[in-house]
Amino acid sequence: MRAAIFENGRVQVGEFPEPVPGKGHALVRTHRCGLCASDAHFIVSASTVVERSRKTGGAYGGIDLAKPIVMGHEFVGEILDYGPGSRRPLPTGTRVTAVPALQTRHGLSIVGYYPECPGGYGEYMLLDEDLLLEVPRDLDLELAALIEPLAVGVEHARAGEVREGEIPLVIGCGAIGLGVIAALRLLGIAPIVASDFDPARRELALAMGAEVVVDPRETSPYQIRDDLGDRAPTVVYECVGKAGMLSQIVDGIAPGGRIVMGGYCLDPEQVYVPTAQEKRLRVHFAGGETPDDMIAARDAIVAGSVDLRLWLGDGIGLSGVADSLTRMSDPASPVRTVVDPSRE
Repeated sequence: MRAAIFENGRVQVGEFPEPVPGKGHALVRTHRCGLCASDAHFIVSASTVVERSRKTGGAYGGIDLAKPIVMGHEFVGEILDYGPGSRRPLPTGTRVTAVPALQTRHGLSIVGYYPECPGGYGEYMLLDEDLLLEVPRDLDLELAALIEPLAVGVEHARAGEVREGEIPLVIGCGAIGLGVIAALRLLGIAPIVASDFDPARRELALAMGAEVVVDPRETSPYQIRDDLGDRAPTVVYECVGKAGMLSQIVDGIAPGGRIVMGGYCLDPEQVYVPTAQEKRLRVHFAGGETPDDMIAARDAIVAGSVDLRLWLGDGIGLSGVADSLTRMSDPASPVRTVVDPSRE
């Protein structure tokens, strides 16, 4: 099959073996796949990610970086077949997405990172039949590819356990932050404060449901504000993923506050613990989405409760993947670029 393949530190279009489904696997033809910043991070830091994961027994520890990898975990596709002995919970021809995880002979592997589990930057994938989520055929394919990133926002939003009367602050308005804002609104939480250096991203935050947006170069996002009823944010969502952010939040947040770490940072973080202790802060390190989060995200997109069209840039073919990944850190880039693997 044709795919954008990560090998020797580079992404290039080429031929990759078509995956063969085993028991419990669905063979899926990929229709669309969103490009995620975690893939861009992996390209430059793969060896660090795998080495650290091996030391701690993490999910990335079994990846063999000597083999080519087809990334892409924000996908929508169509079931072509199942492996022998599978339950076949959905008929062939059904459009699906899934939590990007697959049971293999090595245990649970991550779709789009393990060489034997090619992701959505290729024409075909294997998905776990127990994790399949049906996608309506009348849902726009580009929007269907955004179910997974919105589901991440749903998971992070509920992890904050925001209660009535509390004010959440979302720092960083990329896909994770915007997804958190949208998910908080789905939960009926308001007002929401969002902070980002880029004015276009602040406008997107307003479109997703934030009431107050802040340029942190001009105003501290942690301060008491009269437009918040002389209150300050009490639950902070870190959605930037850069070293120093946790320390900054610990210094800025009000006593008794909670912090949800959703950004994907590969560098060590330092925190002055006595400050966090004096303020009696709680920190939650958010993880990936659950099947229930995927259902909630799909249903919100299908119902129109969340409109993610503003996230989308121009679609690309496989030959555009490498360049688009290198430009993801530029706030002028679209929140999501979606690849059609049937296009070169």
